Amino acid sequence: MLCAVYKTKKKEGMYLYVQNRDNFEAVPEILMEQFGKPELAMMLALDKHEQIGTIAKDALVEALNEKGYYLQMPPKQEDWLAEFRIAKGLSPREEAKKF
Repeated sequence: MLCAVYKTKKKEGMYLYVQNRDNFEAVPEILMEQFGKPELAMMLALDKHEQIGTIAKDALVEALNEKGYYLQMPPKQEDWLAEFRIAKGLSPREEAKKF
């Protein structure tokens, strides 16, 4: 199975997978509005991979067959400063100082 992978300029790390190049008929209109203008990132032969990034091939193939698309969200960014503050027994965010 071959699928097309598109990226967006609106959110780093967000990708839209569709079964056929430039065929977004299965993708809900509201999602396309939020995604913005899709830019082709690559064509991907799924049978040559067991894992595509963080996505299991089976889950991707299932979504493509059932819904006609798969939306990959960017990984959650870690807030190291908040984690450090919590480890030190502080609130995750510094309180605004009142003068």
